[in-house]
Parts: sequence; C-alpha cells; structure tokens
Amino acid sequence: MTASSTSPDAASSSSEARRHAARRLLQAGIENAALEARWLVEHLGGGSEAPAGWTPVMAAALEEAVDRRLAGEPFWRILGEREFWGLPFRLSPATLEPRPDSETLVAAALDRLGARRQDPLRILDLGTGTGCLLVTLLSECPAATGIGIDLSGEACETARTNAALNGVAGRALFRQGSWTEGLDGRFDLIVSNPPYIPSADIAALDAVVRDHDPRLALDGGRDGLDPYRIFAGTLRGRLADGGHVLLEIGAGQEEDVKAIMREGGFIWLESRCDLGGHPRALIFALH
Repeated sequence: MTASSTSPDAASSSSEARRHAARRLLQAGIENAALEARWLVEHLGGGSEAPAGWTPVMAAALEEAVDRRLAGEPFWRILGEREFWGLPFRLSPATLEPRPDSETLVAAALDRLGARRQDPLRILDLGTGTGCLLVTLLSECPAATGIGIDLSGEACETARTNAALNGVAGRALFRQGSWTEGLDGRFDLIVSNPPYIPSADIAALDAVVRDHDPRLALDGGRDGLDPYRIFAGTLRGRLADGGHVLLEIGAGQEEDVKAIMREGGFIWLESRCDLGGHPRALIFALH
C-alpha cells in the first residue's frame, strides 16, 4: 500500500486518516501503530482526537509524518515534543528526548528536599538540554530559582521555550557554557544528566539514538566518564552547605562514578534505580 494510492480517501475525515496511518505503521512493524496514529492526528488537529474540519492539507501532513516514521525517525522527534513528569517539553535537533528513566533523578531530588521544597532554593542543571530537569524541579519547588547550562546555544533556546511553556520562565536562567566555567555562587541542588556513552560505543548504538540524538549530548569521552571527572574537580565550590549533587549514570557506571566523586571530596549517600531496576541516579554530598 502506498500513500499516493490512498491519501485522497484518507483526507475525507480524521477517522479515516487515522485508520490509514495506523495500517501503514502496522504493516511496517511499528509496535504501537494505532496509538501513534491517534497521537499524530491529535497533534495535527490541535489536541482533538477527532478534529472537525479535517482538510487535505492536514491529511498530507499526516502522510508526511508517517513517511518520516517509516524512514526510522523517532516518533517524539516527529511530534516535536515529549512529556516528562506530566509536563510538555519541546524538542530540537540539539537536545535529547526527555526519557522516563531521567524522572528517577527528579523523584530522588524531591525526596531529598522534603519540606525544603517550599524554600527559596537555588538549583543548577548542568547539560540542561530541553531543560526538563530544571523546569520540572522549579514546577515542584515554587520558591526556587535555577540556572541551566549547556554547551549548545540552540539547546539553551529550547530550554527557554520550555520554561515559558511550563510557567517558570521568571525563575529560570539558561546560559551557554562549558559546565561551571565562569559560574559564581553556590547552589542547594545540583543535577545533571551528562553525556556518558564511551566515544567508541556510539557507532554501535541503536540507529534511533545514533542518527537522531545529538552527539554532543551522548559522547562522554573515551570511557564515558569525562563529565564526572569534571564534576568531581569543580562542584565543591558550587555546592551550598547541606546541598546535594544528583547525577544520572549509564549502565555499569555506578562504582566508577562513586570512586571518581569520592576523590573529589564527596560522599555517596544513595543510588536510585530506574523503572528497569538499573542504578540510574547517584546522590552525593560534601564531607
């Protein structure tokens, strides 16, 4: 079945367009074909599952989106945004997709803060990307302010958009830079989901990641641990008394990251596992 042979019929109503898209996705082996088709129609229809006034232009846009999906592009990249912690986050080529595993970091941070969530905290997010960690924490900590740092200027622009989208733009500052270089002050909470893939492993990653996620957000150096070495050597001067550092890690990195941070004068407090049962977030404090 080709798009050209059926797209005129598919344009006649949103329900027919959705069924047509679902068939194409299913025939290509897409696991959640019906759900993806429904979400695409909702997206093109302004949030309605059965938008009125379905037009040939909208049907053509749906066909194009399905073509991109069949060519291997990740669904959320096509949609242009992804939910994280129940909040919407816009994507750009310079950012990773916010993924559920990273919610482990947010949950651990909020547990550590406890009643301090109501205090005027200062939060630092290193390698902010979409801003999902900082924006989510600010949404949960109504008196907090924060800074997100990213080496990519485009990522910083995306994060600013997401801060505005989620109502925290007045409490969030995003700046382009390399980790903590040129940064003053101390923070009650420092979080990071840094690049942690060993350079030599990137070529063997699933094509969905390798071909669509920015390498800058993936490549953690020869052994994947370069960012943690930087953190161990620089975060002491940025962490406030009683503050915590929470770092996302990759598979098999727990003990190495603990050792690196210990060498920088930090004590390991806790590890949190993601939904798959793998250590994902490490929590540190100063001696």
